[in-house]
Amino acid sequence: MNSFLKISPEVANALNNNLPIVALESTIISHGMPYPKNVETALAVEQTVKNNGAVPATIAIINGKCCVGLSNQEIEIFGKEKNVWKVSLRDMPYVVSQKIYGATTVAATMRIAAMAGIKIFATGGIGGVHRNAENTMDISADLTEMENTNVAIISAGVKSILDIGLTLEYIETKGIPVITIGQDEFPSFYSSKSGFTSPLRIDTISEIAELLKAKWALGLNGSVLIANPLPKQYEVANDIIEKYIQQALEAAKEKNIKGKNVTPFLLEHIATHTHGESLEANIALIKHNAEIASKIAVSLTK
Repeated sequence: MNSFLKISPEVANALNNNLPIVALESTIISHGMPYPKNVETALAVEQTVKNNGAVPATIAIINGKCCVGLSNQEIEIFGKEKNVWKVSLRDMPYVVSQKIYGATTVAATMRIAAMAGIKIFATGGIGGVHRNAENTMDISADLTEMENTNVAIISAGVKSILDIGLTLEYIETKGIPVITIGQDEFPSFYSSKSGFTSPLRIDTISEIAELLKAKWALGLNGSVLIANPLPKQYEVANDIIEKYIQQALEAAKEKNIKGKNVTPFLLEHIATHTHGESLEANIALIKHNAEIASKIAVSLTK
């Protein structure tokens, strides 16, 4: 076991007994939502995992350790603390060595989950190729980590603030299977529609689990992106959300927001200007993804 890992007793028991486990990221707590909504959502997502027969493993960095499974008290700290580092792969050695609080992004969560032996990870939406990337070269480390790490991601697609078409092209180049559950169109985070056809479609949990087993048994390293469309009652229409995205992008440009601060800024701006509608959609999709991820984890362990 890696000396930098700290695995909670509940998660350790699940690993030792081949019980289904779902990894969860922590940036949604520290950088995704305001307090106390962030803590309430994190705890509700963990409960959703439990209700569907799996063990939740929220991942974060605390006092020099990559923690797999947080206590309620630790989740509360991440919800309130103002100086939590947003940790992608490049930041991990710094945050660990400095022994500071670090909330893990998709890429860092995947890496730590893989270190612990967890195969299933539920998140909201993945990072990807940013709009105007042909000029900025802004491409999320989530995508390169997906090429290397044998952890399946269940998300509501690619965050709609990104260039979904270019992200799908990049993922194809890296040989990462992209599955959409129950529909032919790839979803776009706040909406089940994006205008892009999904590379693959699978309709049942058991078939997804069989695909995961087949991929890794074939020696094909890397992730599988499982896109789980947001239920229609929670959707925000594409044309409506796009208007707010454009406003948020303009505001980020005016304020010279760059790097890893861009995504939290855009999501907060959109949530504020949609009067919380996008935030409620965000919460709904994270819970929905946790539910489906748990069912896949249960099927995979059978």
